[in-house]
Amino acid sequence: MPTFAGNMGTLFIVPTPVGNMEDMTFRAIRVLKEADLVLAEDTRTSGILLKHFDIQNRLMSHHKFNEHGTAAAIVERLKAGENIALISDAGTPGISDPGFFLAREAVRAGITVQTLPGATAFVPALVSSGLPCDRFVFEGFLPPKKGRQTRLERMATEARTIILYESPYRLLKTLQQLVTVMGADRQASVCREISKIHEESVRGSLQELVDHFTETEPRGEIVIVVAGAEQDNSKKKNKNNRDI
Repeated sequence: MPTFAGNMGTLFIVPTPVGNMEDMTFRAIRVLKEADLVLAEDTRTSGILLKHFDIQNRLMSHHKFNEHGTAAAIVERLKAGENIALISDAGTPGISDPGFFLAREAVRAGITVQTLPGATAFVPALVSSGLPCDRFVFEGFLPPKKGRQTRLERMATEARTIILYESPYRLLKTLQQLVTVMGADRQASVCREISKIHEESVRGSLQELVDHFTETEPRGEIVIVVAGAEQDNSKKKNKNNRDI
């Protein structure tokens, strides 16, 4: 595996499957095999992944509760020439998972950061929603309490397609709140269990989704995709009051 300027190592951000193990790329497997160290959000979960692909490498815990304390030592190892791979439990590190802080510190230290293309939940959810995907905004998880209402109200006027992550336990509450701020007729999609056996996309108005998940208990990992707000199409007037 190549190193770069000054013989420093490289930090590899490696996506892992969000459901189906077949979504793992050949490149991801190679990088995880060849890296000097693999950083994992949960070493038990990642241990199962590595065993499945016969990857015999050292795992070190790196998660949101310790990343501020371990990042400096990891950066020093990278500066000394080690190549280190970072994975999360599922999907791409940094997308609602640990990864941003370490990547930022590595960049600041002049270390090469390479992110491999690969699995992430929101892209298939967006594309399969049937809603416009040429322009979109990813909001991740909403704050559970403080700042939640402000975020919801701001999203109500967002013209781009909106993507949210949500747990099945809060899905119904979130859909009801979206109805309140966006209106019952706003189109949306709830995609759950992406890339797993029971993958499902439920599409309709926000109210129809509320009705559906009132009757059907939601399960699994969930992505909500909501249509952007319609823009004001009323005719504008020029200075002579003519329609334009």
